[in-house]
Amino acid sequence: MWIRTTYAPLFFLGFLALGVWIVQAPAWPLWTLMAALVCAIGVSLAVERVIPYQPEWNGWQPDTPRDLAHAGVNESLNLAGIALWSTAAAAVAGSGFPRAWPDEWPLAAQVVLAIVIADVGFTLAHYASHRIGWLWQLHAVHHSLRRMYGFNGLMKHPLHQGIEAAAAFAPLLLLGAPQAVVALVGYAAVIQLLLQHSNADLQIGPLRHVFAWAPVHRFHHVKYGRSGDVNFGFFLTVWDRLLGTAFWTPRHRVSSDDLGIGTRPDYPVDYGSQLIEPFRWPTSSDSPETPAWLSRDASANGG
Repeated sequence: MWIRTTYAPLFFLGFLALGVWIVQAPAWPLWTLMAALVCAIGVSLAVERVIPYQPEWNGWQPDTPRDLAHAGVNESLNLAGIALWSTAAAAVAGSGFPRAWPDEWPLAAQVVLAIVIADVGFTLAHYASHRIGWLWQLHAVHHSLRRMYGFNGLMKHPLHQGIEAAAAFAPLLLLGAPQAVVALVGYAAVIQLLLQHSNADLQIGPLRHVFAWAPVHRFHHVKYGRSGDVNFGFFLTVWDRLLGTAFWTPRHRVSSDDLGIGTRPDYPVDYGSQLIEPFRWPTSSDSPETPAWLSRDASANGG
């Protein structure tokens, strides 16, 4: 079906172009970008029902209220950060830090540059979160999910989201990126999360060598020990090639039985408990045995 091959690039580029058009309008308010995101979420959920990867991952389920709570809190924090950007940028400028942002470029080109710069920060923070114990405790909230659909890409502990945001946006702040560009990077990040965790049966072909969309990212969420320490890239997969962590195989369709934290099958599900869990002393069980289809020798290794 044509939608399997065209949906992801059309969704990403289409909604990103819409965002750029909105921001170029005179006196644009932040809520207009939020309205576009609501439309994007609606499209994402609809397409997941037309071409589901796993039909049982669709629909209202017991974890849906938790996902709504995570999304509401985290996106409110994102909006607050974007609203304060001009104040932070003025403080940096007042400190005498040289401003190097290419304001003369077309807005679309500035956004592409900002996405690439932010993606380095997102990816390195993500990579570190699988290597540093206290960061993993916060990041584990996201890895506890037992199904993947676009909306639960927003399921993150707010402190971990803040750390990722700091790593991604601090370089943009120091370079002097304007508020409009930063708002569009935050907007693009949500569009990307909808594709990265999508339950649509995407057939992206060679684009898996470029974009960290669901066919690639699902393998990052497997529960088998360190086997999920792959595909850390947020927007792009190039960073995983540089880190040696790229992985892809056509041999298996990821199911709920493959997802979660293998050493923590009892990880709490409700929102309040997930906010507290990173600060408790963790208990763990043995990791499930890694299946043969996750072997590097049996994979296409992104190629």
